[in-house]
Amino acid sequence: MEQLNLPAGFHLAVYAEFLDPRQLALGPPGLIFAGSRRAGNLYALIDADNDYEAEEVITIDSNLTLPSGIAFKDGDLYVGAVSKLLVYKDIKANLHDKPEPEILYDQLPDKSHHGWKYLKFGPDQALYFNIGAPCNTCLSDNPWFATIMRLDIDKRPLQPEIYAHGIRNTVGFAWHPATEELWFTDNGRDLFGDNRPPDELNRAPSKGLHFGFPYFYGKTVVDSEFRPPTRKHELPITELNAHVAPLGMLFYQGEMFPARYQNKIFIAEHGSWNRSVEAGHTGYRITLVDPMTGDSATFIDGWLQNNVGWGRPVDLLELPDGSLLIADDTGNVIYRISYDAGDNRKVN
Repeated sequence: MEQLNLPAGFHLAVYAEFLDPRQLALGPPGLIFAGSRRAGNLYALIDADNDYEAEEVITIDSNLTLPSGIAFKDGDLYVGAVSKLLVYKDIKANLHDKPEPEILYDQLPDKSHHGWKYLKFGPDQALYFNIGAPCNTCLSDNPWFATIMRLDIDKRPLQPEIYAHGIRNTVGFAWHPATEELWFTDNGRDLFGDNRPPDELNRAPSKGLHFGFPYFYGKTVVDSEFRPPTRKHELPITELNAHVAPLGMLFYQGEMFPARYQNKIFIAEHGSWNRSVEAGHTGYRITLVDPMTGDSATFIDGWLQNNVGWGRPVDLLELPDGSLLIADDTGNVIYRISYDAGDNRKVN
């Protein structure tokens, strides 16, 4: 951890250690939930004494299919497992009981390629989730692929609808705190060169917009494998570096960090895997973006050393005190980032 570079006044500590943490969700006081991908586990992290270090990690369920995406609402834990959306009712009362989930919906595509989910409830109280493209780059007859979907969980019969199209693989989205517009990260295609196409940060102010996949990437890159359609597509707010794999994101709303961070976007860049040895890896950091200008800068780096990534940030979660949690699915750890204006230490 001493290899990580943080701005002055920020410091980092271990919140919990366990296998393959992915998306994080805030539960009742003292309780954080975490999904996983390769591990197939669903976790609860208990910090009963409120010292910002989990003293117990419970495996709520196991042997699930890529249960990466999770969301908590009204006492229930929602989990995306590729073709299924699951619900663990009254989860706090059943943490140690290996609860049996209810199947909320089981008619999603079963393709595992980009099939892992990211879940969040929007300002409209609907459940939003991604369905990634089932390929590196392709066109599919199923219009649900390469989208962000929306599901009204209170309306019967349950019927998912497409909220945004042309999104190759988003594994992170959030709503602007003032406008309530949806913003999301997107991962560009592979095998198109070391430095193209750019990965993206996008904004979807309304339903039905198309964001270019598989025809366009970034603001100028055209994929020559496909004949571009004549319809309009949305351009990204920010072009990120190629292959950095931007995943989880959030708008910072806390009061712990200096005021200049208010409403800024934090993005977990999971890091490249497919750049040449000569080009070297990229990403493996937390990036900060100003949503007003689209300008980006590095907030934390150091997970990449001598072109080897010892850690890969994957999601972020803001705690009630204004500190941030960062999930690292390669280091098998969750970090907590806090701020003290009079303390220039970086690591606890």
